[in-house]
Amino acid sequence: MQSQSSPLGEFDVIQRFFKTQSEAMLAANPGSVTLGIGDDCALLKTGPHEEIAITSDMLVCGRHFFEDANPEWLGWKALAVNLSDLAAMGAKPLGFTLALALPKADPSWLKAFSKGLFAIANQYSCPLIGGDTTAGPLNICITAFGGIPKEKAIQRSGALKDDDIWVSGTIGDARLTLAALRHEITLSKSDLALIEPRMHQPTPRVELGIALREIASSALDISDGLLGDLRHILKQSNKDADIFLDRIPKSATLLKQSADIQTQYAACGGDDYELCFTAPTSQREAIAKIGANLNLPLTQIGSVKSMQNSAPEIRLINHAGATLNQLEANALLQSFDHFA
Repeated sequence: MQSQSSPLGEFDVIQRFFKTQSEAMLAANPGSVTLGIGDDCALLKTGPHEEIAITSDMLVCGRHFFEDANPEWLGWKALAVNLSDLAAMGAKPLGFTLALALPKADPSWLKAFSKGLFAIANQYSCPLIGGDTTAGPLNICITAFGGIPKEKAIQRSGALKDDDIWVSGTIGDARLTLAALRHEITLSKSDLALIEPRMHQPTPRVELGIALREIASSALDISDGLLGDLRHILKQSNKDADIFLDRIPKSATLLKQSADIQTQYAACGGDDYELCFTAPTSQREAIAKIGANLNLPLTQIGSVKSMQNSAPEIRLINHAGATLNQLEANALLQSFDHFA
């Protein structure tokens, strides 16, 4: 009997069909590329003192947003998720391109979409510089470009043993909003109004990323879930981590939920677009000053450890100081997969 192959996940597709071939080409002819597939952005050399960070994200109707999504919010989010990738590298936004597939050219939808798009573009001085449009299922693809001083990009591969692990803002509100919109849980109108912008109009932490250039050893933005995304840092840095679950910062709205929901949504909910970064313990005072200057909470949630086995591990520690067993931990180490 012929065995069925297991389905490919998002990162399986990238690794199997694209990353290996790309790395071979770059090894043979690196040219101006200083960092290829596998981080929040690629890096290109453009001169003796600066590099260009490039990132591309696609939002697909029915996969990343509801069909009746507010087009103004959608315009904002489409660019915000790309600016969040630039933030994770410490890059300053320079411009972006837009590829847009539309079922029909609806003037009212386009007016609202462009209003949200240019609201965030203007806020971060990131102009639209080109792109493409076509008829088709609703699909939004943005490629954003950022500038960064040479060799100052914050990569995922730099985490060091005993580094602190930090997150910005609060985590889990986007997942809580999704649960309310799906009628999985009930929120009051006032509570939903407080957190709904976290899902529909996230804030890219551009200023934080720039401030962390001289401090952070590694970083990424939290798009698919805190712990699942953290594993990308650990894998590329060949490290383990200890995470204290009760330290993960949560909003007052999420804290009204049961302890299980709080932990689940904060640990692996996704769509937060906060930054997770590592830094030496000697930088704690500097990080506190950055948080105060930006009026942004920055919370130390764990530490980087030496890798004990062939694959990175995250040890999850509860409020009593006990390490969760493997079954309990696995439930929190899941992250969003675009093919799952």
